[in-house]
Amino acid sequence: MSQYAEGKKVGIKKTNRHINGKNISLELIDSFAGDIKAGDFVLVTAGSLSGYGVSYISGAEFSAMKGFSKPPQSEREAKILRVRKVDSSEVSLHPENPDLGTCIEANRKHLQALGKNAINTIRGIVSRNEYRDLPVYVSFSGGKDSLVVLDLAKAALKQREFKAFFLNTGIEFPETVDFARTFCREMKVPLEEMNSGSAFWEQVDKFGPPAKDFRWCCKVCKLASAGDLETEKGNCSLQEKKTSNAVAYLTVDGKRKHESFSRARIAASETNPFVPAQLNIFPIRDWRALEVWLYIHWRGLSYNPLYDLGFERVGCWLCPSALAAEYARVEELHPEMHARWNAFLLEWAKTRGLSKEFIEHGFWRWKELPPKMLRLAEELGISVLAKEKAEDFEIEVVSGISPCKAGGFSVEAGVKGIKEKEAADFINVLGKTVYAEELGMVLVKTGTGTVKFFSNGNLIVSSETKEKAVQLFKETAKQLVRLSRCTGCGICEKACPVGAVSIKEGKPLVSEACIRCGKCMESCVVTRYFDKIVPDLDEKLKV
Repeated sequence: MSQYAEGKKVGIKKTNRHINGKNISLELIDSFAGDIKAGDFVLVTAGSLSGYGVSYISGAEFSAMKGFSKPPQSEREAKILRVRKVDSSEVSLHPENPDLGTCIEANRKHLQALGKNAINTIRGIVSRNEYRDLPVYVSFSGGKDSLVVLDLAKAALKQREFKAFFLNTGIEFPETVDFARTFCREMKVPLEEMNSGSAFWEQVDKFGPPAKDFRWCCKVCKLASAGDLETEKGNCSLQEKKTSNAVAYLTVDGKRKHESFSRARIAASETNPFVPAQLNIFPIRDWRALEVWLYIHWRGLSYNPLYDLGFERVGCWLCPSALAAEYARVEELHPEMHARWNAFLLEWAKTRGLSKEFIEHGFWRWKELPPKMLRLAEELGISVLAKEKAEDFEIEVVSGISPCKAGGFSVEAGVKGIKEKEAADFINVLGKTVYAEELGMVLVKTGTGTVKFFSNGNLIVSSETKEKAVQLFKETAKQLVRLSRCTGCGICEKACPVGAVSIKEGKPLVSEACIRCGKCMESCVVTRYFDKIVPDLDEKLKV
């Protein structure tokens, strides 16, 4: 690199000392490029040796130190640079720029091995005795990873019937929808398309824009539909499978561990915590993106045209994880889609006292802004503090945690937006519930205390210790928020192993059959993001 690069170079005087991994002082520095900043990686030469290191100072600081005819002893001994590695080996750039065909040919054996291992993973799991008669699906999003998985599954399951399923979230790119349908038709793979319709637009007013740390949209638009697959094949019904925690169907999925930290530890197969009775198989979990693309070109597979139009990812077009450049491309390709979303964001920001610049610079994409965005807001003079917006539902702690006259502790609060009849039909998830309509009261007895909710909105939670009272109050608040924010997506209904949960008129009902296993809560988007929906509960409780 030192032969071709300009700037960022440091020359060290010829020395017999071993300098790999060592700090270099001013007296050994022969030259120091002016464009270097403190912390930069730099190219290093020392006589016939070359390599790289990290600078402790900037070029301007170096010039100031060298300005003295004889720098003070302390400056002469100051650390200027840490050498990472230098040696005398000679390397050169490849004399030719290989084309795609040459790259594929050079990696053919590697790609064949990758494909063989992935096919064996699929075959090995679907052919197990306990899974032999279950339906098999390939999760096909229209993206590059699911494209490879569908091709691999077709090779692995020649003797086994399978279908591709496409979760149309209602906010997919039109190009993605067209590609998914066209590709499956050309490959003669049966496609089952689940469509969330207008679910996103119906719920976005309730939840606000999705964020990188607040992805309610995935639960509402994807998981709610994923549980609707045909799974009645085999020796017993889906409900029986759910009750016994057995697997009802298999899904071949294209998730890779290199995509994110959250996916870094995925195994060859895992059950899905949000979609009951589903076993996911991940045959390309160890692949890198470069290997995925080489495989696609090696196999001559047609792929989503959005990749050639400047998009790194082809999921939902308004995803908060998209790059800023990708949002600019959406505006160019689909101005009407971009205009609708931008109008919503601006109105949402306006009702919370946030500026137009807050939206333009993408601050809406986080619920809790990371340090880099806080620094950017400060540099640009943009306020990121939203005004509290009154919601239909409110919960206000009245007096914190108080000792009870009869012993123990209690928390009192006022609740708005929920009727005691609604609470009575749902709060059974906490414990045995008694609804005294003539008294206008719902009483819940749990393993740790009691909950009383009155028709006037008063809420009293009691337990034997302060800690248990706080915990029970939080669990109660979580369920009340869940009830008030329910989207009617039906994930909890599908997750319940005993059929105790149902959705009527958009509200969840829990029958006495509830065994309080917590699976409906684990799958609920409101429960998952409770701390972000009600971020100040601990402050109100003074804990």
